[in-house]
Amino acid sequence: MTQSTTTTSNVTNATSASVGRAITKSVRGMATSDGAGVKLTRLIGTPLLRRVDPFLMLDEFRSDEPQDYLAGFPDHPHRGFETFTYMLAGKFRHRDNKGHEGLLGAGGGQWMTAGRGIVHSEMPEQEEGLVWGFQLWINLPAAEKMTAAGYRDLQPEDIPIAELPGGATARVVAGRVANVVGPIEGKTTAPIFVEVGVPAGGEATIPVPRGHEGFVYAFEGNVRLGDIGKERVLTRGELAVLGDGEHVRLSSAGDAARALVIAGKPLNEPIAQHGPFVMNTTEQIQQAIRDFQNGEF
Repeated sequence: MTQSTTTTSNVTNATSASVGRAITKSVRGMATSDGAGVKLTRLIGTPLLRRVDPFLMLDEFRSDEPQDYLAGFPDHPHRGFETFTYMLAGKFRHRDNKGHEGLLGAGGGQWMTAGRGIVHSEMPEQEEGLVWGFQLWINLPAAEKMTAAGYRDLQPEDIPIAELPGGATARVVAGRVANVVGPIEGKTTAPIFVEVGVPAGGEATIPVPRGHEGFVYAFEGNVRLGDIGKERVLTRGELAVLGDGEHVRLSSAGDAARALVIAGKPLNEPIAQHGPFVMNTTEQIQQAIRDFQNGEF
């Protein structure tokens, strides 16, 4: 996707002695559109929450109205960061100018490294029904911004599931939960990306190493977040930025609920961003624009 505004995680299991993370800020997303007019909700990358280092943007797209998504995301460029698209329902087809192609279906996703430059499209492969998913932008460190572009397709069976006490589950894309390791490893930002499902009356504890920046997004049902005695309820559509600690505890606040737990090692580097280009200086942005216009992506 484009952004229309200018502007290997060795995780150990949490123990009873570890320090839980509390909420430092909560926000709701802003309705917007992107691509050729796809309607979505932007949760990170807004005036309310610009970034959670190393994460630059988080979008949720959810609609069963075809006019909200049929135009899709035609060919557009990226440079200087990575994207992860995660599908809950519906189908999109990815194609790029490096010869990669993949079908994104329910329960699957794609991890794309834009690096020095890539031009890709994400177009719906359905004319009706629900489309629901997320796209996350992850910054690259200065030393890797001009690395070769890459793409990894993840089918549902590629994402392992950790069965947790009390009936909770964790689909682990990146990081480690209960000795289950996600397929995305070896990244400088050591990302954690976990979809947590908590049954009514259940709870889950997800380890997150100290020093990582992170957040929780309640996308289905209401989630009680925090250690016992320090809980706060996140309602559906609310994102909570986390303070430091060693784990995050989630429990259901009523019926069964699902949430994303996402964290990464902050880069603490200057950011220059112009739409789909994310570099460290204005000069590098200007060079990215020239390179794209000259067909060098």
